[in-house]
This record gives sequence, structure tokens and C-alpha cells, in this order.
Amino acid sequence: MPEPQREAGFDPKQSISAGGGGGAMDLAMSEAQTLEGKGPAAGGPGPQAKPRSLWSDAWRELRRNPIFIVSALLILFLVIISIWPQLIASGDPLDCDLANSEKGPAPGHPFGFDRQGCDVYTRTVYGARASITVGVCATVGAALLGSVLGGLAGFFGGWWDALLSRIADIFFGIPIILGGLVLLSVVTSSTVWPVVGFIVLLGWPQISRIARGSVITAKQNDYVHAARALGASSSRMLLRHVAPNAVAPVIVVATIALGTYIALEATLSFLGVGLRPPTVSWGIDISNAAESIRNAPHMLLWPAGALSITVLAFIMLGDAVRDALDPKLR
Repeated sequence: MPEPQREAGFDPKQSISAGGGGGAMDLAMSEAQTLEGKGPAAGGPGPQAKPRSLWSDAWRELRRNPIFIVSALLILFLVIISIWPQLIASGDPLDCDLANSEKGPAPGHPFGFDRQGCDVYTRTVYGARASITVGVCATVGAALLGSVLGGLAGFFGGWWDALLSRIADIFFGIPIILGGLVLLSVVTSSTVWPVVGFIVLLGWPQISRIARGSVITAKQNDYVHAARALGASSSRMLLRHVAPNAVAPVIVVATIALGTYIALEATLSFLGVGLRPPTVSWGIDISNAAESIRNAPHMLLWPAGALSITVLAFIMLGDAVRDALDPKLR
């Protein structure tokens, strides 16, 4: 028997939508469109949205972290004054007058004078250049050397891994302060590069071990096995698949180590084997102020305070980066 509704040209879909009597069916269709991200009520990104990567998630977390914002702004300020110290200090750090020896604050000289009659404020500002330069250059050098050696050891393994591990153990056995006293005591240069080279020489084993462990973990993932099954070369797997997923721990360790290297440079300069005059350094000023701490404590207060704030800023930045790059800590 023919259906009378179809003979009359009746369309159920048009009747439901036009008559407004669809009820539950209209609601179900609207919900389906919302879940698919295609309807006007869709508020999410939908299935077509590009998934966020580890780095985008980390940057999103960092922007919400007040510790990162404060430390990053402080580090940015320190970098600016290390490049252009004349922006906030118009004097010459080497312009000294013995008539002002160990005098306190005076108009135009808010931090007073040191034993040689030099302006403590100007020397504190200019001292940021040497400390930041040593910290950044040593960190970059140690991170590159340690990442390359540790990454190759972890990826290829075998005798290469055993050889590099034993070499790293030898450098781990050298006390860093004692090594600095021995190696830098024979250097006569007053530039920052002998100190940078020494820190890189004894700093790469720590980052090498971090890189090695991270590469060993990353190369066991399924996408690396899939790339190997498809015939990818070792260099392609290492550079395209393993290294991008193993670099996060290295960045965290290097960021924290930067503050440690700045403190190490100040310690070596305080002992007389690091930076040497006429280079302006916080460690040198602290060493000169140690004998006059009772009579002129301002000589020690300002360079020591600047050093402490700088090291603390980099350590706080490293902690914030670690929390952002480690999903387990969120």
C-alpha cells in the first residue's frame, strides 16, 4: 500500500525544523554539532584545531607564573645595564681619588667610595658586565659541549658511551675550587676568557650526564622505532626525533647552572685567581672590601647584594622553567 504522507510530498525533516516541534531531535542535533566543533554553539577548538606542543604549553605556563615574570624582568634589566652601563651610571669605574678613600655616601655618590677612592655605585653597575658575560658564555659553552658528547654517548652507546662516561668521571673527581686555584694561577690574562674556558672544562660533565640520560629515554619511544623501520638514518633520527624531545632537561639544568657559574666566577676572583684588575668585577670588589668590613661596610654591601640578587634571579628562572617543562609537576 502506498504511503499517503509521501504521496502528498510530506518531508519529515522539513516538518520537524519548520514546525519547531522537533524537540529532542533538534537538541540532539545541536549537541552533536557542538561536540564536533562545527555548530555556532561550539566554544572549543574542535577536532580540526592543531594540538599544542610541549613548548607551547610551557610558554603558556610561564606567562602565568609570577616567579618567571619577576626573574625574567630582573635578568633583562641586568643584561641591559651590562651592555649599556652608562644608561644609569655616568662616571668612570677606574676614576679614583685617594682623598675619598672609604668615605660614605655623598651627593652624586649614593653608595660611597672604596679604599682606592673609586665610586662604589659606578663599579657595582659596571661589574655586572663581567659577571653576566662569564655566566652566559660559560653556560653556552658547557651546554653545547655537554649536550653533543652526552647525546652521542646515549644514542650510539657501546664503547663510545663507556669512553665518554669514564672521561666525565675523571672531570667529576676534580674539586672545582682547587682546580681553579691550580689552573688559573698560571694565567696572566686579565680578560674573562680564561675563566670561561675553565668553567666550561669542568662544567660540561654534569650537562653531559643529563643529556645522555634524556637521549636514552627518548630513543626508546615508538616514533623513533617507527622512523628506524622506515629506513631513517641515524643522523636524521638523532636530529629530527630524539634531540628535540630530549633537550628540555638540558635547558633546565643550564639555566640553573648559569647562576652557579656567576657565583663561581666571583669566588675565583675573590681568591685572586679569577678576573684581575683593571677588569671590574663584583668578586674583585668583595675581595677588596673584606679587610675594611668593620670601618666601611658599604664597600661590601652593594657588590655582594648585586651578586646575590643576580644569582637568585637565574636560579628562580631555572626553577620556573623546570616546572613548566615537566608535565608531572603541573
